Amino acid sequence: MKLSTGVPIGLIILIFTTTLFSGCTREISTQEFTNTQEVIDIPQNWWNGSVFYQIFVRSFYDSDGDGIGDLQGIIQKLDYLNDGNPNTTTDLGIKGIWLLPIHPSPSYHGYDVTDYYSINPDYGTLDDFKELISETHKRGICIIIDFVMNHTSEEHPWFQQAMDKESSYHDWYIWSDENPGYLGPWGEVVWHRIFSDGYYYGVFYSGMPDLNYRNPQVGEEMRRIAKFWLADVGVDGFRVDGARHLIENGETQANTAETHAWFKDFHEYVRSINTEALIVGEVWDSVFAAAKYVKEDEFDLVFDFELASAIIKGVGSGNAGKITDAITYNFGIYPLGETVPFLTNHDMDRVMSQFGRDEEKTRVAAAIFLTLPGTPFIYYGEEIGMVGTKPDEYIRTPMQWTNSNNSGFTTGTPWIEVKDDYPDKNVELLSQRDSSLLNDYKNLIHLRNSFPGLQYGNVLVVKSNHSSIYSIFHVWNDQLILLVINLDYQKVDEVVLSVDNGLPDGDFILSPIFGSSEDITLTVDDSGGFKEIKITDLEPYETLIFSSE
Repeated sequence: MKLSTGVPIGLIILIFTTTLFSGCTREISTQEFTNTQEVIDIPQNWWNGSVFYQIFVRSFYDSDGDGIGDLQGIIQKLDYLNDGNPNTTTDLGIKGIWLLPIHPSPSYHGYDVTDYYSINPDYGTLDDFKELISETHKRGICIIIDFVMNHTSEEHPWFQQAMDKESSYHDWYIWSDENPGYLGPWGEVVWHRIFSDGYYYGVFYSGMPDLNYRNPQVGEEMRRIAKFWLADVGVDGFRVDGARHLIENGETQANTAETHAWFKDFHEYVRSINTEALIVGEVWDSVFAAAKYVKEDEFDLVFDFELASAIIKGVGSGNAGKITDAITYNFGIYPLGETVPFLTNHDMDRVMSQFGRDEEKTRVAAAIFLTLPGTPFIYYGEEIGMVGTKPDEYIRTPMQWTNSNNSGFTTGTPWIEVKDDYPDKNVELLSQRDSSLLNDYKNLIHLRNSFPGLQYGNVLVVKSNHSSIYSIFHVWNDQLILLVINLDYQKVDEVVLSVDNGLPDGDFILSPIFGSSEDITLTVDDSGGFKEIKITDLEPYETLIFSSE
């Protein structure tokens, strides 16, 4: 791969300077930088720019041989996620963990809770969980837990009592003597018969009756639960499940004004307990609907589902425009840094399966989302290319640690069968291969942790003469970072890049920080643009990253 330069590159403005990270607090001294008349403020929270790792406890690591992953198993594998030493690069380098539901539940997945104050006995004890928090904090990792507040299990004692109309818990749920007859947001049945005595509302399914937040007692109890986990146990925040469905207004079953108002109050309450607590909202909806929750200080972050879809589609088709269009559009709507780039989660087919087990496409998809500003989330196992398609159990299979029996996940019989590709696709083996997908993830995350521009930098899309070339700039203070990725299965002989405006003017030297290449000498003109940079012989699915520092 060769480079030749015409006029240079650069990028747009940005903000601040020093960060000190300790435990789950981040102290930031900021300085404002201006580009023309615009002033941009960066969020000043510990999670901004950090990489999170999503864990389904049941499938991560089994410490006691019963075939079910547990909290002690996570503790034993923490050094894989982050060993606490910033000078090492053998770990993933993540700074946050999101645990899927950890409460008692009649289901394997835990999204139908029967006790919000306890730990699922399959996973361990409350003392185990407190130990996990202590050990993660020693390594600079923060933990958030799934807060399933929209509904309970039908087996929850509240609902069991609520079936009696005379019970004080009856009004904790939503009832109708007759079937109102309408369906849910995706055409599902939402009114469920309860014996012969009317109907109750459950937006997800009959085993998950929705709580009635028009009853103040329900909100009060949920605040008590939040305080317990934040103040008494010590979690660093919550991921709120099914957030857009919290309070219905007749047939309007998502994003109601009452839902927004409730979460705004809840956010203020959480911050009154812990000023550093994080709330991430699952708002599986349009960018407009999701952005409203962060714009109005209801959540600190929301998942960018539209961008995730655009990355998968763009990489799958080799069309970079699908991705850059979404970046330009979505980043223009979300407040700076208040979104979660990701590829897949526990409700979606795994990315390797979506790409037909094409590792190179999976590799460049990782490079794209891990180099976007915001707070990226990785679904466990994506970094080793685990496969899985619905039904949901098969996208939540055991983590593949070694090529030994049951992939080293358990010494017993796993709760669900391990994928049959584990002998060739496991952490132990891929860690030893310099060019593996796993080591790409490690390198990209550590690179991100080392360059604030990749975490916070404002983004400018670069024009290219090839539709398969993904190219963007980041600007952070005076630092410019350029990404160039070939999404094609064929080599591109000559890539020509240009920017019309939007960059700070001046002369820059961009040096390679990822991928082999040569320095680029750039000159940005008075209009904030440059006419031409040429990159020759860009290999199939090759990723190059350059920085001015």
